[in-house]
Amino acid sequence: MNWKERVLERENLLIDDLKQLVSIPSVLDESLATEDAPFGPEPKRALDWLLEEGRKAGFTVKNIDNMAGHIEMGEGDELLGILCHVDVVPAGSNWTYGPFDGTVKDGKLFGRGAIDDKGPTIAAWHAMKMVKEAGIPLNKRVRLIIGADEESGFRCVKRYFEKEEMPTIGFAPDADFPIINAEKGISTLVFTQKTKEADGQLLHFKSGDRTNMVPDYAEAHIKGFDFKEIQGKFESFTNIHDVVASIVEENGEAFLRFHGKSAHAMEPDNGVNAAVLLATFLNKIFEEGESKDFTQFIVDAFGTETRGRFLGLAYNDEISGDTTLNAGIVSFTPEEGGLVQVSMRYSVTYPFEEKIGTCNDRLKDTPFTMEVKSNSKPHHVDANDPFIKTLQEIYTSYTGEEAELLAIGGGTYARVLDKGVAFGMLFPGRDDVAHQADEYVYIEDLLKATAIYTEAISRLASNEREGENE
Repeated sequence: MNWKERVLERENLLIDDLKQLVSIPSVLDESLATEDAPFGPEPKRALDWLLEEGRKAGFTVKNIDNMAGHIEMGEGDELLGILCHVDVVPAGSNWTYGPFDGTVKDGKLFGRGAIDDKGPTIAAWHAMKMVKEAGIPLNKRVRLIIGADEESGFRCVKRYFEKEEMPTIGFAPDADFPIINAEKGISTLVFTQKTKEADGQLLHFKSGDRTNMVPDYAEAHIKGFDFKEIQGKFESFTNIHDVVASIVEENGEAFLRFHGKSAHAMEPDNGVNAAVLLATFLNKIFEEGESKDFTQFIVDAFGTETRGRFLGLAYNDEISGDTTLNAGIVSFTPEEGGLVQVSMRYSVTYPFEEKIGTCNDRLKDTPFTMEVKSNSKPHHVDANDPFIKTLQEIYTSYTGEEAELLAIGGGTYARVLDKGVAFGMLFPGRDDVAHQADEYVYIEDLLKATAIYTEAISRLASNEREGENE
């Protein structure tokens, strides 16, 4: 079957569906969460929209407590799972196009979720429809499993697999091509300031909304300083570091706003952490006290590198590379002191308990303590598994490129599967713009991925072995 040609025939349908899904601002909203909409109204609306598309197309559809659901076809005891999500991270700032407009320009579709994960979801959904429309006999069931809380803790798939069966094999189109067979562990670490003795210097500090994003904005409110002197240091600092920032005086107090660059927490060095920048500047003007302890700790722990060396958390292995730390949510008030919430993406062979113990030992000499708020262990599928070999053959046949195996610091739904990998849809050489302003997907890549997923479904869920995909 020449899936490439068939995908080209439905290009407009793919784009229209993606526009509709992107237009739903499906960001977690705990303040509006109800029993009927556990993650807020918009994630539920996105889930409902896709499930309704499945119903209209004649598939079997099931909703699991408005947290997740699936669209199913085929027959058989075994199950191929394709795990996608329709929730997105907050839009953030500095967009050229409306984050929920689905603007198509220069061969790209712009919008929050275009590449993470609404574009891949639409590609996988259309791949299922194409296999069904082609009448390919399946010897397995195929499920598009859809979650609505991937970006905020996987509560959706946790509930789903409490009630539904585990796929025999599966893939998540929510990362990079060719194939990701190793995902780092993901742990949230919370660093809390021990002493809370107000010194009158720092009145407020706030940056970040999610640990899985590099914060692109930070603000602070300080007092007790000569404004002209501070302004001179401010201008020098922002010029040296090429920072977009502002400082305003009101009644002898100063309000500072710093802008950085957002990026996914799996590689913090791809972004510019606004919290770290602002703390670094404030650390140059603060004197001794609680305020100085707060900024000094941020500078020491996160200011010069993101690998956790100061905290004793650094580690590297051949399977998955460096352990990384992202200070994603940073706050301070005189009453509560400092709080730093960190996403640690740790290597597959990481000695977790040993490293956490080392970190706690080092913190004894600092003004901060640490607790492990959550921990999702690493995931790994052996490179020689026949499932992996089949996906490699498919990728190579459709791209002409070697299907090398990859490891990532991001967490995809593949990690909840007994045997699962992340399979696209960011192609090699493309910039990873997930979680960034002006997130986009290349239309060309959307079509190519759809053809690859169609071939994967037909190969993995039937006796189909040959594809006319040149």
